[in-house]
Amino acid sequence: MLTGHMSHHPERLQVLFPDDKGLVTWGAESYCGVPLLESSGAVVGHLAIIDDRPMRDGPRGLSIMRIFAARARAEIERLRAETALRVSEERLARILDSAMDAIVTFDGARQVALFNNAAEKIFGCPAAQAIGHPFDRFLTDGLRRALDRLLDTFAQGGQTTSYVWAPQGLSARSADGREFPIEATISRVEVNSRKLFTLIVRDINERQRTEEELRQLYLHNEYLQEEIRSVHNVDEIIGQSRTLKEALEQVRLVAGTDSSVLVLGETGTGKELIARAVRSHSKRANRPLIKVNCAALPTGLIESELFGHEKGAFTGATEKRLGRFELAHGGTIFLDEIGEVPPEVQVKLLRVLQEHELERVGGSKTITVDVRVIAATNRDLSKAVAEGKFRQDLYYRLNVFPVHLPPLRGRPEDILLLVHYFVARYAAKIGRQISRVPKETMQRLLAYAWPGNVRELENVIERAVILSPGPDLVVAAEALLVPSSTAPVSVTTQHGAPDSLAAPLTLEQAERNHIVSILKQTDWRIDGPQGAARLLNLHPSTLRSRIKKLDIRRSAAESS
Repeated sequence: MLTGHMSHHPERLQVLFPDDKGLVTWGAESYCGVPLLESSGAVVGHLAIIDDRPMRDGPRGLSIMRIFAARARAEIERLRAETALRVSEERLARILDSAMDAIVTFDGARQVALFNNAAEKIFGCPAAQAIGHPFDRFLTDGLRRALDRLLDTFAQGGQTTSYVWAPQGLSARSADGREFPIEATISRVEVNSRKLFTLIVRDINERQRTEEELRQLYLHNEYLQEEIRSVHNVDEIIGQSRTLKEALEQVRLVAGTDSSVLVLGETGTGKELIARAVRSHSKRANRPLIKVNCAALPTGLIESELFGHEKGAFTGATEKRLGRFELAHGGTIFLDEIGEVPPEVQVKLLRVLQEHELERVGGSKTITVDVRVIAATNRDLSKAVAEGKFRQDLYYRLNVFPVHLPPLRGRPEDILLLVHYFVARYAAKIGRQISRVPKETMQRLLAYAWPGNVRELENVIERAVILSPGPDLVVAAEALLVPSSTAPVSVTTQHGAPDSLAAPLTLEQAERNHIVSILKQTDWRIDGPQGAARLLNLHPSTLRSRIKKLDIRRSAAESS
């Protein structure tokens, strides 16, 4: 039988198989068996006749027996296929129900045929309420149009692959009407001549939220790194003058509130330091301080910088971007040069101040922000209001608590303190030993008008520390300058003598000229007791590096 051939024992069956007690019980005398073969030829069983009489000429009705054998074989194959199909379906069901993505199968009329566990969770609908019903209630307008196009493509045979990715930027709708962003693929299958489509949907709302949080953390980190790199801190508000003390007292009074602050003062008076002082003494001290120089931003981009923009809001807006106000949420925003904000942006700025709400450029969603606003300007905003260049209502909102910073020329008693502070600071930074500020040098510093205020004084001292050859601070005459666009002015010193001011040099030009002057004195000798390095109080290798960087070369006439 195992070889696939018929087995026939016409008589004496019990004698042939004495160990088989069942034959005795049955009174078996003869046997005839037909193998059951599957289509591959393998033996899957047999059909047998056992008779209590001899079958010398073979079983009667052998042809009928073979028919029954064929039917038995077919039934066995059917049962096997049915079992395999059931196991496969159970395995597939387990896979579908364990999938993290929603899997929905529907026909050409969009009647749902399959709705897995993930689909129940994502769409918020039990499978029993989805299967047999139209899938359209879960489609937004955009997803419906995209699905129509994809199904048409399949119907027309224009799609060569069995599946296709849905376009990006689509969203679906849950059973309660909530829309959420998705990624999706759709595939086509044919079962018993019935065309079905399987849509695999992934809810990317959480991923987008995580990406947005990571982007925001990255931007916050950039601003924090900028603050770390900043050379300014609150301790640099140096001075004992009455006018400065009055300004600092105003800072102390307003810091603990959430009121808007308008810092008024000339360029270089330290308006950013005042903003930092207000923030560091407020309840938002541990939250971000986002700085915006309104004058440095192009007019066409200032709105998107302040309020953010949606993807595709304008040419080049390839990604959604948070604005500075959103980044400052929970903290403080410092709007420097607020007088440079264009009128069309002033309206949105007023809304943030009044309602604490904004909309990104290209968006319609209202975003609520909790931000303390500190603004600063060197312009006369009241005059700008009178000229129609600045909104009056915005001015009133910003000017809740003005802090006036005096110019350096208005507090000459602070110049001495600032000079010693900056000398100590830059001497330590550069590695110089500057121990004394000569009286005549200090008199010249006190006599200067300082149109650039503290910032200009700081730059002058830094340059002087670099160029001073010994322990005495040397401030070159050309260091005390006014901007080249302004006519030279004379400033009366404490002794009544005018101090004429010339055209400005950059720090690099002044350093270059000074090094060249010393090199000429030493006949371009760098090393040794009488070398330029000793006179400049620099290491020879450092001086050579500076000469190379400044492209200082000895002329042919000097070499001869």
